[in-house]
Amino acid sequence: MKILLTGGAGFIGSNVADAYIELGHEVWILDNLSTGSKNNINKKAKFIEMDIRSSELENIIKTKNFDIINHHAAQIDVRKSVQNPLYDADINILGSLNIYQNAHKYGVKKVIFISSGGAIYGECLKPKTENDTKTPLSPYGVAKYSNEFYLDFYSKIHRLKYTTLRYANVYGPRQNPKGEAGVVSIFSTNMLENKQSYIYGDGSQKRDYIFVGDVVKANIKALSGFDNQAFNIGTGIATTTRGIYTALQQIYNYNKPAVYTDERPGELTCSVLNIDKMQTELEIKPKPLLTGLQLTAEYYKDKN
Repeated sequence: MKILLTGGAGFIGSNVADAYIELGHEVWILDNLSTGSKNNINKKAKFIEMDIRSSELENIIKTKNFDIINHHAAQIDVRKSVQNPLYDADINILGSLNIYQNAHKYGVKKVIFISSGGAIYGECLKPKTENDTKTPLSPYGVAKYSNEFYLDFYSKIHRLKYTTLRYANVYGPRQNPKGEAGVVSIFSTNMLENKQSYIYGDGSQKRDYIFVGDVVKANIKALSGFDNQAFNIGTGIATTTRGIYTALQQIYNYNKPAVYTDERPGELTCSVLNIDKMQTELEIKPKPLLTGLQLTAEYYKDKN
C-alpha cells in the first residue's frame, strides 16, 4: 500500500514508519520538524517537510494517490493547549480537517487517526472502556475528541473509512526527553547523565504506560479491517510516577533520589485504559512494564 504518515519524523510516528516499510509498504512522511527529527526518518521513506495546515497539502494528496493516511501529527503539549486554545485548535482541529477534506476529495481509502485515551476520558476510578463517558479536561483533549466526531461525519457522509487508536502513555526508543515528553525518557536521560530528576506532587499520579512496539502493532492491524472503530491502546495497568522512577533506578543502578516539587495544576491523578477490545479483536498482548523499560534503557545506554 501507499501510505502518507503525518508526524512520521516524531517518536511514535517514526517507529510506525519503520514497521510499515519493513512490511513492504511505500511510505511518505509529512512532518514540519517542529518536534520531530530528520534523524528518525527511515532512509527508504520519502520525506515532505510541510505543516498539516498548509494549502500545499491538497496538491500532495491529489497527485500521490495514497491508499491510507496515518495521522500522527499534532500539537501534543497539554499545558500549551490550556494557555493557548486557539493555537491548539488551529493545528489539531483545522490542520486535521485539511487532511480529511482532501482525503475524501481525492479518493484516499482510509484514515488511521491517533487520539489520546488520557486526554479524552479524563479522571478515572477504574480502567476506561471505549464506550465510557468522555470528559476531556484540556483543549488538547477536546480537540482530539472533536476529531473523532469529524471522522464519523466523513465516514457517514463521504464514506471515508477510519480507525481511531486512543493511546495511553507511550514510551520507548526515540522519545525526546526535552519539552513535553514522557517521564521514562526524562528519568532515563537524567540518570545516565547523573542529573537531578524532579517529580511533581508526591509522585502518586497513576498512568497507563505502553511500550512503543505494542503501539506499532496496533498501527499495523489498523491497515486492514477494523474500520470505523475506536480502540484503546494501553496495558490496563496503572503505575505511579514514583513507581516508574524506582523501577528505572534498579535498571540503571542509580541511587540518587528524585526531588519532589509542587504539583502541576489540572494534572490528572489517574489515567488507565481498559484494553479488552485491543486484546480480543486486535490480538495484541502488551509487554510487561519492566520488559519495556529494559528495552528502552538499552536504547538510551547505546545512544549515550
